[in-house]
Amino acid sequence: QVQLVESGGGLVQSGGSLRLSCVVSGITFSIYNMGWYRQAPGNQRELVATISSGGSANYADSVKGRFTISRDNAKKIMYLQMNSLKAEDTAVYYCNVERKFSYQNDYWGQGTQVTVSS
Repeated sequence: QVQLVESGGGLVQSGGSLRLSCVVSGITFSIYNMGWYRQAPGNQRELVATISSGGSANYADSVKGRFTISRDNAKKIMYLQMNSLKAEDTAVYYCNVERKFSYQNDYWGQGTQVTVSS
C-alpha cells in the first residue's frame, strides 16, 4: 500500500521559513518523479515544484528563488524548503508521486496547512 505523509506545516510570519517533509512508503521511491502542490481556499490546486527521479527540479514562477525542492532517496523523503514566505503562500500543501506505470494513478498525501500571517 502506497502512503504519503506530509509534515512541517504551521503558522509563520511573513518573511519566515518552513520546511515540509513527505515520507513515502510502498513504492520504489528513487524511480518516481514527484512534486508539491498547493490549494488555497476558493482556488484550484496548483503546482508548486517538481523533482524528477534524477533530481532535476522545476518551480512555479511564483516561488522561484524562494522555495527549494529536494529528495533523499535513501530515506524515502521529499522536502520543500520555503523561505521568504508571503501571505499569498497560505494554502494546504500536498505531496504528489507521479504515476509511472499504466496500472497506477498519481499518489497524493493528505495535505499540511501552511499559514503565513502578514
